[in-house]
Amino acid sequence: MAPNMIPALMVPLAAFAIYRRVRGNFGPQPIRRKRMIARIAIFAAVTVLFALTGLYNPMLLAGLACGIAGGAVLGTVGLRLTTFGQNAEGADVYIPNPWIGAGLTLLLVGRLAWRFVEVMPQVKDPALAAGHAPPIGSPLTLAVFGLMVGYYLVYFTGLLVHHRRFQRERGLSATAD
Repeated sequence: MAPNMIPALMVPLAAFAIYRRVRGNFGPQPIRRKRMIARIAIFAAVTVLFALTGLYNPMLLAGLACGIAGGAVLGTVGLRLTTFGQNAEGADVYIPNPWIGAGLTLLLVGRLAWRFVEVMPQVKDPALAAGHAPPIGSPLTLAVFGLMVGYYLVYFTGLLVHHRRFQRERGLSATAD
């Protein structure tokens, strides 16, 4: 595959992923227990893989750890600002705070775009990369990633706990979708 085909393939996929993430930050969202559990597991596994980079560069691990800690605090705040209810069909929904999710998405997209701008000259001309290629990751990039992961790990876990409590208050048993 030609190197200039990579952006042509990645940009539409990234745009679609960003659209889905932003759409999930606004308005009532259905509670999908299995998807939330799967996302928690995937985020945890990816975080462990990124944490392994700390074996060769402790600064990357420190950036990731600080981001996760900040994200956990933000996730707790997000949970406090989330409300539960039912949609017109009677299905349980949650209404997230749109500003926290949108802010995290913008921060992540901005950081990834900056890294893309840094790395793209080496992708286009491998001769530029000889001897001074940018590192695979940076502490700041992993801190932003950790912020997002910490937020969603705490947020999804909290949603599951609060949803179970919400159902108990209404006298229903928690069901998986």
